[in-house]
Amino acid sequence: MRIGFVVNPIAGMGGRVGLKGTDGKVAAARDRGAEPRAPERAKRTLQALSANLDTHDEYQLFTWGAPMGEEVATDAGIDPIILGTPGEYTNNHRTTAKDTRLSVTKFIETDVDLILFVGGDGTAADVATALSESTIPILGVPAGVKVYSSVFAVAPEDAAQVAITFDRTERREIVDIDEEAYRAGEAPDSVSPNLQAVVSVPVADRVQSAKQRGDGSVEAVAAGVAADIQASDKTIIFGSGSTVGAIESKLGIDFTPLGIDVWADGEVQARDATESNILAETDADGENIIIVSPIGGQGFIFGRGNPQLSPAVLRRCEIKIVASPTKLETTGQLHVDTGDPVLDAELRGWTRVRIGRVERQIIEIT
Repeated sequence: MRIGFVVNPIAGMGGRVGLKGTDGKVAAARDRGAEPRAPERAKRTLQALSANLDTHDEYQLFTWGAPMGEEVATDAGIDPIILGTPGEYTNNHRTTAKDTRLSVTKFIETDVDLILFVGGDGTAADVATALSESTIPILGVPAGVKVYSSVFAVAPEDAAQVAITFDRTERREIVDIDEEAYRAGEAPDSVSPNLQAVVSVPVADRVQSAKQRGDGSVEAVAAGVAADIQASDKTIIFGSGSTVGAIESKLGIDFTPLGIDVWADGEVQARDATESNILAETDADGENIIIVSPIGGQGFIFGRGNPQLSPAVLRRCEIKIVASPTKLETTGQLHVDTGDPVLDAELRGWTRVRIGRVERQIIEIT
C-alpha cells in the first residue's frame, strides 16, 4: 500500500474564534488567538496508521515537506518519503493551495494507491483540481470548519483504518460554500454547498455521507423546547442551523443561522459567539445547556460547522439534541468528532433526541 499524505496546516483555524472558515482569514484568526488544528488531527491519523504497520509490511508513506506532512509523520514515528517542500514556506512560513495541488500532482506521478489529505472542503476541492483525470481514490481527515463533502472519514482514527483496509471505491461528491456568505450569516438556502468535483473514495461505514436538508416540520419541536427554556433559569447555548434557529425565533431572538448564540435571563448575552465568548458567559458548575441539531444526512452533532462548541465548552454543559422526525429518519446514527478522543468516547452511546413537543426518540451516537 502506497499512501500520499498531505496536510493543510491552517485548515480549521478560524472555527473556534468564530470566523466559520479560514479562507482569506488566517491573519484574522491568529489575531484572535487561534491555534492550528490540522497538525494534531494529522498526527492522530498517522499514529493510528503506525500502530498497524506490523500487519501491513508493504505500507509506504509519501508526503510533502515541513508542516504539510513531514513534521507530523516524524512526530508519529514514521519515516516518510518526502517528495517536495512548500514553495513559499522557506521564506515566509506560509503554505498555499498551490502547494496542495503540487503535492497531489507528485503523488499521481509516484503512482500511489490512495491520497490521504487533512483539511476541509476547500482542501478537498484543491486535491480534486490536481487529480484532473486521475482515478486514484482520495480520503479526507476532517480538520476544517466546513466539512460537508462525502469524502471525509468520521474521525482521524477512522481515516487510518479505512486507508489500510478498504477494498473498493465509489464516486462521491466534493462540495464547498461561499465563506463570505457563511460568515455573514445569510439564510441557509443562500449558502447551499456547491458541487466542485466527483471523485473516487473508499467504501466504508466510517466515511460520512453527503449533507441533506431535512424536509419535516420543526414547528412542534421548536414550540416544546422554547416552552422549556422559558421555564428554566439556566444559560442556553444555541447551536447553528435552521432547526435550532426555529427555537430561537419562538423566543423572539434574531438568531444567527450559522453561528452560536448564548441566552440567559430572558435575553441574548452573546451573538455569533466564539469559544472564548461562550466560556465567559457560562459557569463551570454545569448550569448550562447546549441545544444542537444534527446535520441532515451526515448525523454530526459536534465537529462539523460548530467548532466554537469545543471540548472545554462541552464539558461544562448539559446537551440537548433536537430534530424533526424526518431529519432523524434520514440521518440514522449520530456522530461526534470534538477533537478530544476521550470526550468523544464519553458522548457515544444511546441518547434521547427531542422530535416533537414532548416526544423523544432513542438513537445511538457512534
